[in-house]
Amino acid sequence: MTTKRELEAVVERLNRITNSPFATYTKRDDGTFKANIGNYHLSGAYGGYALHRLVNEAGGVQDVLRSGHIPKAELCRLIHAFISGIGNQQTQNV
Repeated sequence: MTTKRELEAVVERLNRITNSPFATYTKRDDGTFKANIGNYHLSGAYGGYALHRLVNEAGGVQDVLRSGHIPKAELCRLIHAFISGIGNQQTQNV
């Protein structure tokens, strides 16, 4: 059984290998929050999870895998496949 913590670890790895921000938002000195564009993070709803990525300063997101909210184990497999695809693409561009 895949746990939320395992999913979070895979998303952290994805942010690391893509040089994306680890934090979804950063708190400014004035107390407001700044969206860290490019950050991958989990979205939970409807009893499942989705992989989202921040795409603008207003906090807009993209459903990266276009899967909607699905069970944790299924999302974990998709993210691993996504990471493998990134690795293959980087190898071809060398």
